[in-house]
Amino acid sequence: MDTRGGDSSHQNTDVGTAVELVYRPTAADFEEALRARARRSPSGRAQALMPTLMAALAVSVFSLVQDEPLAVWIIALVLAVPVAFWATARGLRTMARRMFSVVEPYGQCQVVADDRGAVTTGERASFSMDWTVFREYLETPGLFVLLGGDRAAGVALLPKRGAQDPADVDRLRAILDRNLKRL
Repeated sequence: MDTRGGDSSHQNTDVGTAVELVYRPTAADFEEALRARARRSPSGRAQALMPTLMAALAVSVFSLVQDEPLAVWIIALVLAVPVAFWATARGLRTMARRMFSVVEPYGQCQVVADDRGAVTTGERASFSMDWTVFREYLETPGLFVLLGGDRAAGVALLPKRGAQDPADVDRLRAILDRNLKRL
């Protein structure tokens, strides 16, 4: 008799089943992950919006202190905000390339994920992580992005293209849903 509650005929048969991904990381993976984090997580949105807000604030304060005419203030604001926005987008791309440069030497990676965590084995290194390292995850069309929370800078990604079978993507999603909060 099932004592966990619910109808025992609808038990999840994927519990305890490992999912294997085999892939070679790319800089585009990291850029997709960082852009998704910037759009969907509170800390990512703050990080993405802060330079633009600071530029607008700096132009406003400078214009008030220097007693500049309204036209000068508006022109400076119209120029500063898009430049800050562009710099933020460029900064995400640079950060993605730096993150990729750390994992590029690993070569092709094999990840085995189950309810305990994930073990990644590359051509030159391997590591394991418990799900407790991460607090939440989000899903993009090509990735599962694992996030370490508001104060942690930890970001890990699991490319869906590494799945050996399309059903593995659904099984991995189920594992993540059981262990992390979905954004």
